[in-house]
Amino acid sequence: MCSTRPPVCWTWTGCEDRRVRVDVVTIFPEYLSPLDLSLIGKARQDGLIDLEVHDLRDFTHDRHRTVDDTPYGGGAGMVMRPEPWGEALGHLMAAGEHGEVPHLLVPGPGGIPFTQAMAHELAAEPWLAFACGRYEGIDERVLEEARGQMPTTVVSVGDYVLNGGEAAVLVMVEAVARLVPGVIGNAESLVEESHEDGLLEYPVFTKPPSWRGRGVPEVLLSGHHGQIARWRRDERLRRTALRRPDMIERLDPADLDARDREVLTDLSELPDEHGRFDTNHPISG
Repeated sequence: MCSTRPPVCWTWTGCEDRRVRVDVVTIFPEYLSPLDLSLIGKARQDGLIDLEVHDLRDFTHDRHRTVDDTPYGGGAGMVMRPEPWGEALGHLMAAGEHGEVPHLLVPGPGGIPFTQAMAHELAAEPWLAFACGRYEGIDERVLEEARGQMPTTVVSVGDYVLNGGEAAVLVMVEAVARLVPGVIGNAESLVEESHEDGLLEYPVFTKPPSWRGRGVPEVLLSGHHGQIARWRRDERLRRTALRRPDMIERLDPADLDARDREVLTDLSELPDEHGRFDTNHPISG
C-alpha cells in the first residue's frame, strides 16, 4: 500500500496552469534550498514551476527511520532499502491526475550523460521526479519496478562520483527550469549559450573599456553588427576547438562556411590552452 499521509516537506506551489511540475525525493530536503533563490525561485513564485521536495524518511515505519542496510553479497558501504522508495514513488504517482505519471530521473555515475539537448527535452515535459540516492545507491529492484510504472532514466552529470544525488539534481533542475518559457526574461540570451548549437559561448566584456591595462576588442566598440556577429562566431569556434575538440568533431561540415573553415584551419597550427599542437584537426579547409 502506498502512504496516503502527506510527507513533511517544503513546497512552492505555482498557479493552477503551471508549466512544469517537479518532485524531488531525498533524505536531505534542506540540500535543495538553493532552488528557492534567483531566477528559479522567482519562476516558482510566478507559477512557472511547481516544485516539491519530499523527505524519504517520512516513508519509513521504524523508530530510527531507517533507509539503508548492508549489501547482499558483501562489500563496503550501505544500500538504500526498497521499501521507503516504493512508498515514496507510489505517493507521487497517486498524486497524478487522470493516470498521469512523472518521468523519473535517478542521478548516478552509471547513467546516460546529461546534456543541453536532454535539458531541452525535459523542459518540454509536464512532470519530472528526481530520486536522490545516497551511500552505494538505491536497491536495483526499485528501478526495475519503476520502469514498469513510469518513464525512468538514470542520468549522469559527469564522469565523477558524488556523495549523493542532491548536487546533481540542483544542476539538472536549474538547467531544465531556465529553459521553461518565461523563466529567463530575455529568451534571446539562450540562443548563443554554450552547447546550444554544438559550440561554446564567445568571450564577453563590459565597462570599463580599459581595466588594468587590458582593453576590449575594438570590433565590439565599432557598432557594426555584422562584424560583431562574425567576431563572436569566430571566437566560439576558437574556444570550442581549444577547450572541447570533441565537440568540433561532432559538427556537420555542411554547416560550416568558408570563414569557419579558415578559423579552424588556422587553429590547427597554434598550440591549445595547454601548449599542445593539433596536427590532425578534424575539420580543415
